[in-house]
Amino acid sequence: MAMKPSDTDQKLRKQRLIFYEDDIGRINKALENYQNLSKSRCNMLIDVEGHPVTQVGSTEGINLETIAALVAASFAATKEVAKILGETEFSSLTHQGKNESIQLSIVGDRTILTTIFDSQDTTVGMVMFYTKELVEKLNAIFNEIKSRKDSGKPIFNDDFKDMSGVLDDMFGDV
Repeated sequence: MAMKPSDTDQKLRKQRLIFYEDDIGRINKALENYQNLSKSRCNMLIDVEGHPVTQVGSTEGINLETIAALVAASFAATKEVAKILGETEFSSLTHQGKNESIQLSIVGDRTILTTIFDSQDTTVGMVMFYTKELVEKLNAIFNEIKSRKDSGKPIFNDDFKDMSGVLDDMFGDV
C-alpha cells in the first residue's frame, strides 16, 4: 500500500528552492561577513528536512550530516512546543554550553541558520544582534531565487530534452 504524502510534505515540495552556484556564493559571502562580525566558529544553512545547504567556518570535529539532521529535528520539536503555547513558531532557539553554544534561526520557510560559537570568544547577545541583519539579507536572496522559480522560466534549457534518449539507452524501457 502506497503512502499518501501529507499536506506538510506537499507544501515543502512546492516551496523547494533550487540553488545555483552563484546563489551559494552570495549566501556564503553573507555568512562569512556574519561570522566575522559575530566572531562565531561556524555557520551552516540547513534545510528544514535536515540537509546541509552550505557552511562557512571551522567544522573540525563536526559531522555536518548528523548536526543538520539533529538541528532540523530540534527545530521541528520546538515548532510543536510553540503551537502548544499559542505561537505559530519560535523564530530562534539557543543552546548554551560551558564552552560551545549553538544558535538556530529560521530563515524564510525552508532553512535554518545554525551558528556554532565559542562561549569565551563571543556572546549570545552578539550572535542574536547580527543574526537579524543576516536573516534579512538571506531572505532577500531567497526571495530572488523564489521569484526566478515562480517566473515560469524552465530550469533546464532545450538541450536537456535530448537527455531522455540517453537515459532510455542507459536504463532501457521500464
